[in-house]
Parts: sequence; C-alpha cells; structure tokens
Amino acid sequence: MIANINKRGRVFRTPAQPHYRINASESPYTTMKRHSKRYNAALKSITPNKSYTIAEAVALVKKNATAKFDESVDIAMQLGVDPRKADQVVRGTVSLPHGTGKSVRVLVIAKAPLDKEALAAGADHAGFEEYIEKIQSGWTDVDVIIATPDVMGQLGRLGKILGPRGLMPNPKSGTVTTDVAKAVREVKAGKIEFRVDKAGNIHAAIGKASFDPAKLEENFRAFYISILRAKPATAKGKYVKSVHVSSTMGPSVRIAESDLALMQG
Repeated sequence: MIANINKRGRVFRTPAQPHYRINASESPYTTMKRHSKRYNAALKSITPNKSYTIAEAVALVKKNATAKFDESVDIAMQLGVDPRKADQVVRGTVSLPHGTGKSVRVLVIAKAPLDKEALAAGADHAGFEEYIEKIQSGWTDVDVIIATPDVMGQLGRLGKILGPRGLMPNPKSGTVTTDVAKAVREVKAGKIEFRVDKAGNIHAAIGKASFDPAKLEENFRAFYISILRAKPATAKGKYVKSVHVSSTMGPSVRIAESDLALMQG
C-alpha cells in the first residue's frame, strides 16, 4: 500500500499496483479483489493473453461454471465510442434466439382494455392508476415496464424512481407502444435492451451455463451483430476493441478478433 496526502492534509492509502481493468478509464486505485479457490482454479484453465474462438470460449465458460446455481453467461464488449457525445451513444434491443434463461417480470402501464390484453399475453402485472400509486410509494418489484404513449405523461413524473433502476419505458427500446401484447411476448421470449456505459462498455446476459453450447453461440452472434448494426455514423477508429465472455462467478475469456471478423462479412 502507498500512503498519500490530499490537499486537506488527510492521509489515504491506495494499492501499490492497480487491479485488472477492462479499460483505462476505470480507477487504478480500486481495491484489489481476493478471489475464491474455485475462481483461481478456473483461471488456470485459461492461457494468459490468449484469445479463443467463440466455440472454445463457450466451452471454457461452461466448464468453469461450477457454482451451486445455474450461472448466467455474460458478454462484455469494449467499444471505440465516446458516450459523452449524444451521437455516439450505442443503444438498442435484440431478441436472443434462445432467450436469456431468466424469468422476466413484466409490468404494463395501460388503460382498459389494453391492460387485459397485456395480461392475456403473459404480463405479470397490468393496470394504470393503481400501479402509478404503487411506484410512487416505492414499489419497483419488476424487471421491465411497458407503457402506452397516453400514460407517459403520468409515468414520466416517476423518472427519479424508475430512471436509476433502468425501468423507464422508452420508444427506442420498444417499451412505449400501443401493441402491448406483442411487446410482452417479445420480452418474455428473450428480447433484451443494451446501452453503452460511460466507459464505452456494453455488457449483457446471453444465456445460462446449462444451455447447450450451440444455443449460447447463436445468442452470442445475435447480440454481437446487433451491436455492429448499432454503430454510430460518427464513430471513428476501431469500433469493437475487445469482446469477452464469462459466467457469473467465473473468469472472463477473450474472443479472437479473427473469429469476430467472420461475423462481419
């Protein structure tokens, strides 16, 4: 540890060496993690500085997903964009061919009779004023909120509650629509939303470790191609800098650029 003194004369300590970072924008003074024996054992199966084909990476991730629960398989991409510029924000939706393996709780904010249509399509909750009141009181026990355009005036006032949780409906993600039944079916079938973070990274779950390798590979390709199609016209230089896959509790595996290039043709 290294002792430092700030402008106010207070002493604080930082690690002598930075932890592993996905990019240079993260703080080099983040406290280093102590990984479990299971994680360290899994890490030994991955060759340092080596990139793997999608099939090899999926096989490694499945092999190393040894937790007592069905771990998610995640994808993390570092993009060559500047999210501070509005015209370089990468966001959108993608329908994964085999879903995420997660049970998604859907709330539809709509007036009658659309609320009944939403429930018939598989929504967990649907209604209007009663759910506006519940959210105002702090209830947010859902994963996705879908709303019709005519209720966005009332729902928009709840931005301070829904915004930080990523629950505010948005036309660009297809969660503000008059066809609520279709939107519910798509979300339940595996439609997910993605958005670049402040550091230029995008991450999402693309399945479960229990999935067949072929299904994980197909979900990977669907997600990757969606990110390519969402490339901003103003983005300069290399768009996709790196792609990694990992399980919830396991180490990440880097995907070879040569394998990624095959999907760009």
